[in-house]
Amino acid sequence: METRKEHAMQHFTTIFLLTSVVLALSTLGDCHWNSTNPPNIIFILADDYGFNDIGYHGSKIRTPWLDKLAAEGVKLENYYVQPICTPTRSQLMSGRYQIHTGLEHWIIWDVQPNCLPLDDVTLAEKLKELGYATYAVGKWHLGFYKKDCWPTRRGFDTFFGYYTGSEDYFTHRRGCGMPGFNCKGFTPGLDLRDQEQPTHNYNGSYSTHIFTEQAQQILENHNSAKPFFLYLPFQAVHSPLQVPEKYIDPYKHIADKHRRIYSGMVACMDEAIGNITQTLTHLGLWDNTVLIFSTDNGGQIYEGGNNWPLRGWKTSLWEGGVHGVGFVHSPLISKSVQGTSCKEMIHVSDWFPTLIAGVAGGHLDDLELDGFNVWQTISQGKSSPRKEILHNIDPIPYPSLPYMAEYEPQGGVFYPDAYFNTSNNLPGSYNTTIRAAIRVGDWKLLTGYPGNSSWIPPPDSGIVPIHPVEQKSKYVWLFNIREDPNEYHDLSDARPDKVKELVGRLQYYYSSLVPPFYPPGDVRANPALHGGIWTNWE
Repeated sequence: METRKEHAMQHFTTIFLLTSVVLALSTLGDCHWNSTNPPNIIFILADDYGFNDIGYHGSKIRTPWLDKLAAEGVKLENYYVQPICTPTRSQLMSGRYQIHTGLEHWIIWDVQPNCLPLDDVTLAEKLKELGYATYAVGKWHLGFYKKDCWPTRRGFDTFFGYYTGSEDYFTHRRGCGMPGFNCKGFTPGLDLRDQEQPTHNYNGSYSTHIFTEQAQQILENHNSAKPFFLYLPFQAVHSPLQVPEKYIDPYKHIADKHRRIYSGMVACMDEAIGNITQTLTHLGLWDNTVLIFSTDNGGQIYEGGNNWPLRGWKTSLWEGGVHGVGFVHSPLISKSVQGTSCKEMIHVSDWFPTLIAGVAGGHLDDLELDGFNVWQTISQGKSSPRKEILHNIDPIPYPSLPYMAEYEPQGGVFYPDAYFNTSNNLPGSYNTTIRAAIRVGDWKLLTGYPGNSSWIPPPDSGIVPIHPVEQKSKYVWLFNIREDPNEYHDLSDARPDKVKELVGRLQYYYSSLVPPFYPPGDVRANPALHGGIWTNWE
């Protein structure tokens, strides 16, 4: 018969073992939760949001909610996205570089029969396999010419938003637009959907408000027995420059009209994010939620955005086009890193494996990814497994766009003699007239024509813009980004060894490049043929 002393010893041993297990679990890098209660995930993606448009980067635009969330979380200060909309979204959803999906050139235009390749598993599909409810609210911009491309066919349980790249914030309509495509005969079409059905119920309502309300309703109606993934790609702060007047009032002192309206749009988005976080708190969801905030590319200086002191802007491969604003906030990350800035290298393609394996506890064995699981980097401050970033290789010259005339002396043909022909790019003979950029460690190489190379300060700063003289027949630039984050000092002549090394890495990636898929526009996309709606035509 067990004595009282033996029973006490067994009880003590049990408590000791349980305590040891708890302490051990608390030191694990990938999670502070158990498999029966995986964390909720909210991914907020701002559109065309500049590096200098958030308070904690010194912007005069007030962003109290974003600043608060970032200050309590982990600011990602060596974080990179793509220079334009579709490529960033494609890499977020697939975890793959755009050179491996055929989306390396420009965006998907509304009249193009194109979308994220259907054989690419999406982030939503993978999370759904892991038992997550998956919701999308906002901008899709990954193709819609056939129904299989729609978000509700790519892993999302629900979708409320629009399929194209931009539209009127109040009417939710857009006209036809694609460089080189004749839009004659096209009529503007509605692009707003509740699930797969077009909705006319929100004419006159501002999209940031609509999307916020939809997100709040999703949270309120969600079955808490399942974890959720809420993907919230706002229309804000992409052009057209539109916002209710009350948000502009605090910025009437800004003389530049574009910057003034843009500031109001940012303020409205900041308020929206605050409202969503308050809803999460009210519903008791906040303590088991990981919130990620990211921009999709650099700010568009033609439309009020700003990336000062970085060089360049949206569409360019300079830092102003690709060095993104981003942070992670969650009570689940280690207290030792809450309130810190992460200087480790992170790229938008990393979110796929990070959320699947690092946060949700899934497996990636069956996937060919370019992204890395950086959850331990973010949540514990460990070194990033990522040591280099391919910003892009695009063998097709960009089209000439009217608004570029002021800044693009080449008239839109950004580099001569660029071609897609892998047989001509033998090892050691990479064609440096091709538009490309790569980061290896602290070093960044740009080739071809990377986009406008100016430094543009905020319009109300009193600082004079810097427009460097463009050198003809120059196709290679090299910078040490750690020492020279604003790309002032080109070291391509001083360090030919580094140029050779990074050109070799470009050659490596070029050997696996999928030919760009950039089909011509299709007249069958005309909304006039579909009841005044932007929808599938195949």
